[in-house]
Amino acid sequence: MMATTQGEARVGTPRPADLRLPGIVLGVGMGGFADGILLHQLLQWHHMLSSTNQDRIGVKYYNPHTVSGLEMNTLWDGVFHTVCWLAVLLGLAVLYARVTHDRRRVWTSRVLWGWMLVGWGLFNLVEGVLDHHVLGIHHVYAGEGQVWWDIGFLVLGALLVTGGHLLQRSGRPFDPGAATGRHEGLHG
Repeated sequence: MMATTQGEARVGTPRPADLRLPGIVLGVGMGGFADGILLHQLLQWHHMLSSTNQDRIGVKYYNPHTVSGLEMNTLWDGVFHTVCWLAVLLGLAVLYARVTHDRRRVWTSRVLWGWMLVGWGLFNLVEGVLDHHVLGIHHVYAGEGQVWWDIGFLVLGALLVTGGHLLQRSGRPFDPGAATGRHEGLHG
């Protein structure tokens, strides 16, 4: 069996599901959750508005080592997690709409996981450039050598995009003549 798209039953011609958009959106949400849970909550390296050099862009600094500063940073961390949650819900909704049969196989697809890694990497690149470098509202790990932590975050993002792209390309294309159902039948 192959994963199929909604329109395929009407036409009668097998058409592979396009997993690029749902995979990338899921990856953005999951990458945001990994960042927020690991760096904001568990390691407590930074919060959304915890950089001391925000004055250069007119954004107020909220010291996370004070009660009022931690309250404000926690609020904005919550807004950030809400956006991540909405991205995951949107990605799941798009995936559910595009794949109507054999959904279990989708979750083992290199194509889907590759696109999710691309999405996570894009999250790192966009969030890293915007929040760490352009706006300066926080850094991966503030203090001496913070620029190297910020650059490392960008390098990780580039590696995730590259690795995800290679992984999704290694997914086997749909073969309509295959009777075994071993071909992924999922395209990006």
